[in-house]
Amino acid sequence: MKPIGGYFELELPQRSEYHSAAIALNTGRNALEYILRARGYKHVYLPYYSCEVLLEPFRKLGVDYTFYHIDERLEIAAPMTLGDGETLLYINYYGLKHDYCEALMEKYGKRLIVDNTQAFYALPTDGIDTFYSCRKFFGVADGAYLYCDQPLNMELEQDQSWQRMDYLLKRADISAEAAYADFRAQSEKLKDNPIRRMSHLTHRIMASIDYKQAATRRRENYAFLDEALKGQNRISLPLADDAVPMVYPFLTDDDGLRQRLIENKIFVAQYWPNVLDWCEKGYTDYQLTKQLLPLPVDQRYGTEEMKRIIELI
Repeated sequence: MKPIGGYFELELPQRSEYHSAAIALNTGRNALEYILRARGYKHVYLPYYSCEVLLEPFRKLGVDYTFYHIDERLEIAAPMTLGDGETLLYINYYGLKHDYCEALMEKYGKRLIVDNTQAFYALPTDGIDTFYSCRKFFGVADGAYLYCDQPLNMELEQDQSWQRMDYLLKRADISAEAAYADFRAQSEKLKDNPIRRMSHLTHRIMASIDYKQAATRRRENYAFLDEALKGQNRISLPLADDAVPMVYPFLTDDDGLRQRLIENKIFVAQYWPNVLDWCEKGYTDYQLTKQLLPLPVDQRYGTEEMKRIIELI
């Protein structure tokens, strides 16, 4: 029974979740584990250009995997044929490769897994296992959405998120720099967690977001950066009419630019340092890891912030 009265709760507007029809889980890697358990795959093809946490469910379940390379278009470099019990996982990089995902669906059908953790707004296709991450796009500590039509024969407990919120509150109250160590610590604590249902808190926050406004702002910021920087950008990733980007990928030969941006409080991550250990220098995957800067374009920012990024570059 819902209580009436008492002390006030967080003031969050009540809307609806973008992926309201999905299976709501606690993390993206656990959404992948759900797929592997439900489908019983024996072998999976994975891109070298990916985060090492992607391997967590494979190690946990003892599922074999083989890496593949991508090319300068962020597409699979060499054709692959799948055998019995095998599947292919492809990442919708930066939310900009949905058309290519559809081409892969035509080729591989239900034996394709689409990792949309960088493409929150990309809609799923019926019958194609697809998963999303909440915290790559919005201010939550955890949360993932999964589309999979094969039920998992497990009873899932509900997660709790309140104890993971410190860094979000600290960032709001003090600064991003002050909360960074807490953010890293909480990210570490997500490792090896069991599959659980999304927490009530994450559900509540995800139901408070103005998704249309966030998508519009991301698209506007991407277009603004691209108009100014495309002549210097060594990678060309046009923004499709229905695409909502996670970042603006800027590929540069300027090895010192990342540090200069950070020194000027423009925080750009490195996707993903583990790739430098996984593959050799001559490959596109290695080059992307070393030289690609994911410039922020998210809903927190507007034209003034984009101008500041452009001026520094």
